[in-house]
Amino acid sequence: MSVDPEQLARHLGRNVRGLRERRSLTQQQLSKRSGVPRATLANVESGGANPTLSVLVRVADALEVSLEELVAPPRAVLRHYTSNQLKERKRGHMTVRMLLPDPVRGVSLERMAFPQDSRMTGVPHTAGTREYLTCERGQLRLTVSGETLELKEGEVAVFRGDQRHGYHNPGPGPAVAYSAVVLAPDDAP
Repeated sequence: MSVDPEQLARHLGRNVRGLRERRSLTQQQLSKRSGVPRATLANVESGGANPTLSVLVRVADALEVSLEELVAPPRAVLRHYTSNQLKERKRGHMTVRMLLPDPVRGVSLERMAFPQDSRMTGVPHTAGTREYLTCERGQLRLTVSGETLELKEGEVAVFRGDQRHGYHNPGPGPAVAYSAVVLAPDDAP
């Protein structure tokens, strides 16, 4: 497969500029976040640069995207994912589906489906992590470091995610909950 270097540079320039603007960042702010000189970023955005891999990695990290997203043909602003395109895992009888198809530094958002009388032990996250849990349907019993809380539909619990915790659906039917895990800023990958 042949790759046109000039077209690749144009894609890179449009993608970096578009991603930077969508995040309401100036070139100077992106420069500070990435450690890449502002003049280098301006050259990249013009489509005339041939940056090193190190520069690309730092820019991708600062914009919280993959390297592929930087050099790929520009994508539409709106994207659609079907449920079977989202990563899903089984934990016993439970189904946990990731709701963020693109990596977002320091954030995890999951949909958890609990059959009647099912349980799941949560894995403690890194120190300083916060977890936000909302019960969308049914009821959920949350236990955090020995303290138990009953969540009904529409209610939210917030707790330190670096502690031992577990979930239980004691209700007569299935339950659905959403978990947002926010890592401490220093621990966000």
